[in-house]
Amino acid sequence: MTPLAGLSVAEVVASRLRDIPDFPKPGVLFKDFTPLLADGEAFGTVVRDVAARHTGSVDVVVGIEARGFILAAAVAFDLGIGMVPVRKSGKLPGLTLSRSYALEYGTAEIEVHADSFSPGQRVLVIDDVLATGGTAAAACELVESAGAVVAGVDVVLELGFLEGRDKLGQRPVHAILTV
Repeated sequence: MTPLAGLSVAEVVASRLRDIPDFPKPGVLFKDFTPLLADGEAFGTVVRDVAARHTGSVDVVVGIEARGFILAAAVAFDLGIGMVPVRKSGKLPGLTLSRSYALEYGTAEIEVHADSFSPGQRVLVIDDVLATGGTAAAACELVESAGAVVAGVDVVLELGFLEGRDKLGQRPVHAILTV
């Protein structure tokens, strides 16, 4: 692995991504960030960057299934606050709120426990990639339908050419790296 000294956080992310062609279907170029997770120093750099941006301004972190769970849990731990999972439909027990959305390669539905948030609670939504924006927008809608406030959306990588940020309206969005 390349040493990280002197690199910006965006350069750290770029150096730890790999492209997987034709995944999950032909024509899609998947941006895999598991090499970033496997590098403790790089992963820590990203976690600390996100946490520093939101210290004192959020009450809970939402992680979007599946890779968003990993980053959200680490950021929540660093901030000393809780983490709420937003999961694919049918994966949570108990009463849930759900939203359907379009992906760049199909459709899906996500859910959150109905009692996950308190009214007015400030929520940071985290995922690995912002592509078409459908997943992030649906997660934000779930948070807001429960009476909480989306304080921000943070992603490791934004695929800018897909214009997913547009689906998030006026919500604050931060991407460490945009391609």
